[in-house]
Amino acid sequence: MRAGTGRSTATEKRVLGVDEPVPADSASAAADAAAEVVLELDGIAKRYGDEDVISDLSISVRDGEILTLLGPSGCGKTTTLRLIAGLERPNAGVVRLGDDAVAGDGTFVPPEERDVGVVFQEFALFPHLTARENVAFGLRDVPGEERDARVEDLLDLVGLADHGEDYPDELSGGQQQRVALARSLAPEPRILLLDEPFSNLDVDLRVEMREEVRRIVKAAGVTAVSVTHDQEEALSISDRVAVMNDGAVEQVDAPERVFQQPESRFVAGFLGHASFLSGRVHGDHVDTALGRVLREDVHGLAEEYDRTVIDLLVRPDDVTAFPAGDAEADGTVVYRRYLGPTVLYRVELDDGETIECMHNHSDRLELDERVAVRVTADHELAWFPADHREGDEDVVAD
Repeated sequence: MRAGTGRSTATEKRVLGVDEPVPADSASAAADAAAEVVLELDGIAKRYGDEDVISDLSISVRDGEILTLLGPSGCGKTTTLRLIAGLERPNAGVVRLGDDAVAGDGTFVPPEERDVGVVFQEFALFPHLTARENVAFGLRDVPGEERDARVEDLLDLVGLADHGEDYPDELSGGQQQRVALARSLAPEPRILLLDEPFSNLDVDLRVEMREEVRRIVKAAGVTAVSVTHDQEEALSISDRVAVMNDGAVEQVDAPERVFQQPESRFVAGFLGHASFLSGRVHGDHVDTALGRVLREDVHGLAEEYDRTVIDLLVRPDDVTAFPAGDAEADGTVVYRRYLGPTVLYRVELDDGETIECMHNHSDRLELDERVAVRVTADHELAWFPADHREGDEDVVAD
């Protein structure tokens, strides 16, 4: 595929190993794969007027997992969540909870009958009710003693056992979020939906709360689908991540695999900084502007790509730059961003390519300084068939 198109070709998916079996030594991955499917979206489409917001989206969510829909604004992730909740009707396709269709095929089950809990980004707590009363709101049909015991258990689970009589305006943002989570868990929903749950919190609290929410959801044993545009949040809270772009799912996989073995250039670029280093395959190595990269250090590089040009995905921590004279230099530092513990440098290579490097804050390179750059990754690099280059007859193009 071509950089920036945001679509994987069948060839890319095959050569990047996404059809490979789960490793035999990954017992947890195998168990996840065999888990019961709690939610299934099959061929979902949603239009508003003439605009296609979601196109032929299919995805399954397994029992007990946290799956996050991740993507830029306008990619369709919130609409997907609303379709699951029953707040929107699909124009095509079927939404199933367990074995039952709740939308599509002539069926539409209203939100209140779907056994789905929702935590909105605004929390939507009732200001005139205490924390305890907010949690109990969805349990009005439960007998008194059973309801009270359930509420107390949930307040204890979310760490608010001593705040049951507090009103929302007496609670911090993080405490309000915990009350909203407990209220959604109270009816014991089959699936929990989290709509940008951390967006209204400050940065430090956001990190703390996403760890806490994961703990609470796992302790409750509930299946959850979260929506966010924050890559770090998605990678840290999820069992699997579904990266969305332009109304479709680009890739669904474990956080580590989505990050390290992206199936498309869009996924590679959206999940952190990504540079693409061109190289020609020669037997047991790939020749690049930064020297040779051993074939064994490139993930799933098939023999059919010998003597062709490929693009290696290198992230800033996969390469290291250091000052060098003109004879040894590979390029020039053209950008520097101080990030506190680290510094991000952008190096324009002499062949015209650009590489980003991440260094410790104590390592200092100056703008316009000539540097040598080396690939220092301690893991296999992902790669993509190269875009066609004029004059390169044997370059693989999609």
